[in-house]
Amino acid sequence: MREIPGAWYRTAAGAGLVGADGSIHPTIFAEMSALAARTGAINLGQGFPDEDGPAEVLDAARAAIADGANQYPPGRGIPDLLSAIAEHQERFYGLRIDPAREALVTAGATEALAATLLALLDAPGDEVVVFEPYYDSYAAVAALAGARLVTVPLRWPDFQPDLDLLRAAVSDRTRVILVNDPHNPTGAVFDADVRGEVVRLAERHDAVIVTDEVYEHLVFDEAHVPIATLPGAWERTLTISSGGKTFSTTGWKIGWITGPAPLIDAVLAVKQFLTYVNGSPFQPAIATGLRLPDAFFRGIAQTLRDKRDLLGGGLRAAGFDVSTPAGSYFTVADARRLGATDAATFCRGLPDRAGVVAIPLTAFATPERRADYATLVRFAACKRMDVLEEAASRLAQLA
Repeated sequence: MREIPGAWYRTAAGAGLVGADGSIHPTIFAEMSALAARTGAINLGQGFPDEDGPAEVLDAARAAIADGANQYPPGRGIPDLLSAIAEHQERFYGLRIDPAREALVTAGATEALAATLLALLDAPGDEVVVFEPYYDSYAAVAALAGARLVTVPLRWPDFQPDLDLLRAAVSDRTRVILVNDPHNPTGAVFDADVRGEVVRLAERHDAVIVTDEVYEHLVFDEAHVPIATLPGAWERTLTISSGGKTFSTTGWKIGWITGPAPLIDAVLAVKQFLTYVNGSPFQPAIATGLRLPDAFFRGIAQTLRDKRDLLGGGLRAAGFDVSTPAGSYFTVADARRLGATDAATFCRGLPDRAGVVAIPLTAFATPERRADYATLVRFAACKRMDVLEEAASRLAQLA
């Protein structure tokens, strides 16, 4: 059979899934989750919780199904969820948006990102600037859109970018500056200088800022600051989030995007031909979640901070050097002192050595920069405390 044509190969190559012989590999998440299932290891690789979200949210979904919310919702999202998103943005960040024109419900943050990049990237030579290591879908969708990915490295152990390197990366070819804050996979929260420089560079080069803020309520030290709140940022910023991480409902795939109406309309023009609509009974449930009291949001951040500290302590006791994350589900550890020279090889052997699965940070990097992260490993803390305690006990065998 002749070679199958299409953009699929470019997409797979962008995500780093093409081997030297041209074969297509599964994502590192699929590989490591399968390894966990096969070996019985504790899966601290893929970032999904092992506990259900708040009862109010789950009950609201059941009620919506019982009440008949089982057909297509409106294309932009049900009005109540759009209103709840607008209320949330004003309540937490002082951003006043028009729910009918400046918000859009999507099939998770992943679809929001895909629809946004496909909508905004057009001409040959368009560039997307991202911080590296990066969530793998960024590279995949940029490649699908035919754009060039330009990366700004984040360095161990604090994972803040060098502002000179950021300035060098952004040019008049830059169509999008894509910022993931709090950051996956490193757990970094970018400081005010970084956020301010992103806005200045976007203005100078007439770029759109796209932010992935799915961990916005899982910040441990300071309140989250969306870039859209900075002076001069709103009119060129699209802000993406979702209910999956905040309400432990990753399988529902309810996300949203907010920003100025012309940019939202551009994203909608693409989104409506991807999933069209999604998650009818889950949309009112997420609206319920967004209206939960402040104590809930403080509580989930504190709970995850406690889990971060438990996991970090276990990793240090096992012999890892640990970067303490300021947000997100994830902790990055350096396995160099445990004899690691290649993070992927180390992770593939970890289930047999310690009964725990993790993800190599090299899976989130371009081939040119993988050497910079050669011994760094990502662990997910979004598991029950007893699971993390057992994982820490198993990892102690490495010491």
